[in-house]
Amino acid sequence: QQENNTREVNVLIDAEQRFVKEQEANFDLQVIEKVNMGDRQAFHDLYNRHYKRVFALTLRLTANESLAEEALQEVFVQLWQKLSSFDGKAKFTTWLHSVAANITISYLRRQTNWLQKVVSFEQAGMPEQEVDMCHGLNGLDKYIVRLPEKARLVFVLFAVEGYRHEEIAEQLNMAVGSSKAQYHRARSLLKEWMSNETD
Repeated sequence: QQENNTREVNVLIDAEQRFVKEQEANFDLQVIEKVNMGDRQAFHDLYNRHYKRVFALTLRLTANESLAEEALQEVFVQLWQKLSSFDGKAKFTTWLHSVAANITISYLRRQTNWLQKVVSFEQAGMPEQEVDMCHGLNGLDKYIVRLPEKARLVFVLFAVEGYRHEEIAEQLNMAVGSSKAQYHRARSLLKEWMSNETD
């Protein structure tokens, strides 16, 4: 009897969560329609609904709070121009994350000698003492931002954002095998750091 009750409660919770997600998706579509008609307040509403998620992504990719904030601004500046290209085939949040990842990587490339840094020597991730002071980080993110740059970018795109290694290789101008190797390197480092914390 108790098992049946638990199952029924879980079904109700799942249905409620699906309903909330559908409502949010519908709300986004209504807001996007207003934005496309030039409504700046609607764009402000869209920003307020999504900036925390987008900032979390830019911070994971850049491992630098001030760069992440600049990239966040860049994402929303470009979003104002790109929003009319959203066709509604994917969920808005999925599309937004894809656009934000592309813009952030392009933004990183434009930073002084970014590509040279990646090719000639590997930039370290965020130092551990900075991680503790960074307010936007918790859980796994505290470890992700410590990863070396290539490993971090690949890990975030593959494990967090759901890109395929072929897409990552094209995006970061590396071989598919290198993308897979960087992903395994990231996983090994994360496991090592996390097991050290629990010891």
